[in-house]
Amino acid sequence: MKIKRGEIEGSLNDYAQSILLRGLLAVVERLPFAWRLKTLGVITAYVIGPIAGYNKRVRENLAMIMPDLPDREVRRLMRAVPANTGRTMAELYSGVDFKDRAKRAKITGDGLPDLEQAMERGQGVILVSGHLGSYEVARAVLFERGFNVGALFRPFSNPFFDPYYQRKIGEISQPIIPSKDRKSLVKMIRFLKSGGMVGMLIDVHTYDAPVLQFFGKRAATATSAADLALKHNLALVPIYGIRLDDHGHYELVIEPPIAHTTATQMMQEVNDSIERQARAHMDQYFWIHRRWKAETKHGHNDVTRP
Repeated sequence: MKIKRGEIEGSLNDYAQSILLRGLLAVVERLPFAWRLKTLGVITAYVIGPIAGYNKRVRENLAMIMPDLPDREVRRLMRAVPANTGRTMAELYSGVDFKDRAKRAKITGDGLPDLEQAMERGQGVILVSGHLGSYEVARAVLFERGFNVGALFRPFSNPFFDPYYQRKIGEISQPIIPSKDRKSLVKMIRFLKSGGMVGMLIDVHTYDAPVLQFFGKRAATATSAADLALKHNLALVPIYGIRLDDHGHYELVIEPPIAHTTATQMMQEVNDSIERQARAHMDQYFWIHRRWKAETKHGHNDVTRP
């Protein structure tokens, strides 16, 4: 059954889900910031996680990647990882409140001078990261320091919820560019060539992409970020927002740019970088998603040698 609200049309199920989710977020938004993180963390760990199968998927991924990990630690991560997902959602939909806290993050790593030099030269930068910690910290910090930074995002499939989602992530910085068609790609390239910076999360399985290594296993990895960097002389910089606690304290890790070599070699280095951060912050990595589909095909795809 279709339903229409203004210019938006979708299914009755989409509309009901949007109402429920926005209602939950509206209630949580009334809480102090730290309690928002705690509340959505608990709800995701103990209610949403078991229903959605998050706990099972965390166990399956860890069994594949780290078969020797003690069962006690696996069980801890089965709760901690969904809780981290809930905290990330609370931060994302806190908009300005989150930005005001995140922009004060401690900056570590050796890459900030490279970003400053790129800005002075008018050179565009692709900021690459993974589903780790609080990844929107990067935009908040860099925007506060005067960088022209935007984000590439995947629109929600729910047409009633997507405008709310875009409004919230747009409160951190602009532009936000949907990854959906050629028109969006052209807009992103123009922004980058004008000296802008765009953040991308690259640790997702991509069909027909080169199969590289991630945690020692086959992982289909899109090379689009490196392809753009090579074609348009853009810096490719790994960057991570690490949550230090539930009170709005963060660390922004900016690594030096990846050297321009080949697209597969560069993306393998990005995979290696994300892996290092994930190992250092196991409970802040998104062990829920199906990153290793190429591995579970039992070698159907050979590993691409950079």
